[in-house]
Amino acid sequence: MSEVIAEVWVVDDDASIRWVLDQALTEKPWKVRLFDSSKQALATIQETVPTVLVCDIRMPDVDGLTLMKAAHTQDPNLPVILMTAFANLDAAVSAYQGGAFEYLPKPFDIDEALSLIERAIAKRINVRRRRDKETEKQPLNIIGSAPAMQEVFRVMGRVAPLDVTVLINGETGTGKELIAKALHELSPRKDKPFVAINTAAIPRDLLESELFGHEKGAFTGALTQRSGRFEQADGGTLFLDEIGDMPIELQTRLLRVLNDGSFYRVGGHDPLHADVRILAATHQPMDKLVKEGRFREDLLYRLNIIRIQIPALRERREDIPLLLRFYMKTEAKTLRVEEKTLSAEVEKYLSQLEWAGNIRQLRSVCIWLTVMTPGKVVSMDDLPLELNKAHQAAQAPATSLDWETPLRLYARQFLQQGKSNLHGEAEQIFEKVLIEEALAYTRFHRQETAALLGWGRNTLTRKSQALGIDE
Repeated sequence: MSEVIAEVWVVDDDASIRWVLDQALTEKPWKVRLFDSSKQALATIQETVPTVLVCDIRMPDVDGLTLMKAAHTQDPNLPVILMTAFANLDAAVSAYQGGAFEYLPKPFDIDEALSLIERAIAKRINVRRRRDKETEKQPLNIIGSAPAMQEVFRVMGRVAPLDVTVLINGETGTGKELIAKALHELSPRKDKPFVAINTAAIPRDLLESELFGHEKGAFTGALTQRSGRFEQADGGTLFLDEIGDMPIELQTRLLRVLNDGSFYRVGGHDPLHADVRILAATHQPMDKLVKEGRFREDLLYRLNIIRIQIPALRERREDIPLLLRFYMKTEAKTLRVEEKTLSAEVEKYLSQLEWAGNIRQLRSVCIWLTVMTPGKVVSMDDLPLELNKAHQAAQAPATSLDWETPLRLYARQFLQQGKSNLHGEAEQIFEKVLIEEALAYTRFHRQETAALLGWGRNTLTRKSQALGIDE
């Protein structure tokens, strides 16, 4: 509190009250100004507003309620403490209805008055800090000059102000939650809560309680009543991340909420209602999940009113240098260290990578380089080991037989994308490459090709047909 200068104004036509409060307040680290009339305070408040205003209700020129109203016109958050020697119900009601912070009957205890003023100052400081925090809120830095991102921006601009459900598709790490936050901030609900929940990160038996809340005693460990994410997001936006992983039984409950806006807490019997805009996201192919019976088709229809497809980083390579520069600057500022600059060679090399983890992976690399690079300029030797190995493998002569490093890089990127069946997909690519290279080497002599591969001719024919290889 000492960092903020507090200024207390005392307005009272009674000189003894002004003197008593002045003596008590001057012992505090606050500035005190005394006014013997409301007119004098009214003239001054047009130019500057105090931290706290303490004033009498009944004064000969302008009453305290009128002064309070004028003060709140200048600053609605100004705490006003009203004093009066004529304490009655009407006076108290008028004071509180007018927006008074507190009502102080005369004669008052000086310690009680000081306590009220301290509380008012604390409230004032908290309001200022919240306002400053909102003013300093980080902008939603969605960088994208590539045509694919321009299309995303076009759709966002059309749907953000509308109260419609949006399904955001994109690989892991493409920034789906950032898009959802931007849609919320650009909507009429921006002053209400934005509540996010990752349905894949919460155990199946706890997810229902997380979404809808629970009553006390609903299950073992439910010691108190708890509101769920729907209640927490009332009036605002609920972001359901990784919706494709939601258990099928919970999908039915979610569909019911989307249909009529009502739901029950776990163990509850009274219906609850929440005014919530739903934004959902997934990296999975939803149509495929529906065909496999893992996702309700009718729920998909409700979620997929508007779909935003976020491109993978490799599909918007022209944005990679912009993102690299942005995160190198941002992370240095966050970590309070010197900003590092990428050399032209490093920037070009990083822009050519596949970035299986998309922006999340790129940002992690920028953090690593910011922390680990000894000099001001990042060179190829400063890259993380796995990226350096990939670079060395790419620069290796054609006679090199080291294919384990790029294979490891492929496997790592495959898994970072959230895919499964790594062996099955890798095996097909592996066999197709071997067959095509062996065929080219023997100039498409099938018998020699089969022998080089260690197979019989029928095996070569069968595998070639299965892999779609045109011999």
